[in-house]
Amino acid sequence: MKFKFIVMAAGAALLSFPAQGAPKAPAPKTPVRDAKVWAAAEAARPNQLKLLEQVVNVDSGTGDVEGGRKIAAILAGRLKAMGFSIESVKAEADGLPENTVATLAGTGKGRILLIGHIDTVFEPGTAAKRPFRMDAEKAYGPGVSDEKGGVIEGVYALQILHDLGFKDFKQIVFLIETSEERGSPGTRKLIEKLVRDADVELNLEPGDTPDVMTVWRKGGSTYTIDITGRAAHAGIAPQEGRNAATELIHQIQLDDVFPKSGDGLTANLTILQAGSRGNIIPDHASAQINVRVRDKADYDRVQAIMAKNALTTQVPDTKVTVTHEGSFPPLANNPGTDALAGKAEAIYAGLGLTITRGGNGGASESAMAYEAGIPALDGLGPAAANFHAPTEYLLLGTVTPRLYLLTKLIQDLGHEPPPRLK
Repeated sequence: MKFKFIVMAAGAALLSFPAQGAPKAPAPKTPVRDAKVWAAAEAARPNQLKLLEQVVNVDSGTGDVEGGRKIAAILAGRLKAMGFSIESVKAEADGLPENTVATLAGTGKGRILLIGHIDTVFEPGTAAKRPFRMDAEKAYGPGVSDEKGGVIEGVYALQILHDLGFKDFKQIVFLIETSEERGSPGTRKLIEKLVRDADVELNLEPGDTPDVMTVWRKGGSTYTIDITGRAAHAGIAPQEGRNAATELIHQIQLDDVFPKSGDGLTANLTILQAGSRGNIIPDHASAQINVRVRDKADYDRVQAIMAKNALTTQVPDTKVTVTHEGSFPPLANNPGTDALAGKAEAIYAGLGLTITRGGNGGASESAMAYEAGIPALDGLGPAAANFHAPTEYLLLGTVTPRLYLLTKLIQDLGHEPPPRLK
């Protein structure tokens, strides 16, 4: 046994050292920073933040037609000056501003689709109450990160490529949409059309802090529970009424069925409405339940449970109806997104920085690209946090690295587009 051990060790030693004169394996290439692109990204920063301030200070909550049109005009003018053809596309639902589709032809192979949205969740007058501002580390204001910071980053990445004379792509399309915060009811057919003509989709939603890109997302849909009852005088003859609000309280007892938080399916009550006067038994009540899923099949499970609950009422003679809006599918973990994330990591490494991968419950258009078999990478806007809240912010330290990253991704993917997923 001792002899065998010595022979094996000797053999191992021989295998450990190449024979004299044998070719050495090439060392892995160290990522290199593109000096021209980095210099352009640094030089763009003051004007990039100035334009961001300008658009943040315009209210553009979903359905704000005037605000959406004002921002679109600002951005379309800049894109047109770079040679993009501009198409204003009527929204597919009422009460929404037009979507903007900017298209530029090149001389290469890759067909790149950029998607960003300019609608926010904030009401008219919000920008006047808390306009854009910055401190040493962060920028603040309604929609500063979700998603105006990413949209402005997209404009400046295209400006850098224009100024560098970059044409090594077949086509770049930049969709600036106006209803993403409601699940894109004004752009669904348009997105489906644009992804069919693309090789890759890059989404300008914000990255998560401290510096994370998005490789998976939940799908999202809102379910509405409507109750019809019977009105009556609350003092003289309450027994003649059928209290819709009381029945609604019964119907929304879902806490034991669906979790409120976590990486899987979640369901949360977001809107609750009932009654018209303090002395009338309410004859109508409604609630909205926002549902997020990692698996599309969970939508059917939610619908089935709510429909089953609707068959059993606690208040006699009330009627329960359950409906839901069109939903975003989930963006699942997939090889196409992983490959794009690998490219992004290498580009960041050339800056001496590290970008990480993550996911969240915020739905986006990237899931529609994934459904169509198109590789998609999300969360490419500046890193940020506190979305949909008055404390929403954007990390200023990620503005220039993220602009560099997006510019280099467009260059790489224009030169060599990725394969389809299916």
